[in-house]
Amino acid sequence: MPTTLVVGFRLGNEESGRQLTVLLTEAGVLHRSHGAYGQRPRLDPPRPPLRYLHPASPWLQGEHLLTAPISALREQYAVTTKRGYKEVLIPPACVRLAVAEHPLPPREQPHGARRHPELTEAFIDEAPRTPSQLDVAVDEFRTELGLPVRLRNVEWRARQGPVPPRIEAMLRTLAHGAPITSPDRQTVGWRVIPERVTLRVGRAAESLDRRAVVELQAALTAWLRLTQPPAPKPPAP
Repeated sequence: MPTTLVVGFRLGNEESGRQLTVLLTEAGVLHRSHGAYGQRPRLDPPRPPLRYLHPASPWLQGEHLLTAPISALREQYAVTTKRGYKEVLIPPACVRLAVAEHPLPPREQPHGARRHPELTEAFIDEAPRTPSQLDVAVDEFRTELGLPVRLRNVEWRARQGPVPPRIEAMLRTLAHGAPITSPDRQTVGWRVIPERVTLRVGRAAESLDRRAVVELQAALTAWLRLTQPPAPKPPAP
């Protein structure tokens, strides 16, 4: 019997009496369904992976098909939790369902993906209720598909080799567990600790994963080089 490997979760908001279920399939399709407690949920149009829809896009070259969908699944969990959906109805889980996934839509019809209520219903019926973390479920999903998994509990060590004195001082600060932060007087700021990098706008804050930090560093380096003032001209002889 055909099966489909999925990773997903279901969260609820006790105040509003609403719930949200999000699934990511092995084909990279993101499924969302939501509604009031005890009622049949409404399914949003499925979201096929960008890497499939835009195979020629230069900014997606070299990226695995599931990279962006997994990031989208993490974002859905973070955003939904911040909106008050803090009741864990189905903990994050990786499950192989006895349901065949619908084929991906033609690339020229990106909005042609068919809703798949049977997939969501099977996940609700078969997903374990054992408490779990999203990172653990995603790692299990990646392992089942033969994808690399991030190392955990890695000891933080300063990079070997010479670095500028200012960076060396910051490395010592982080190694001692102290944060590096922007001035508090700024409306927009940042905070760096060994476990994460956090951006702040007013009272709102958002943590970045390692991939996002690497992308941000590359963008800032490009900006600094682009806006670098021209070198002073040598004095005339």
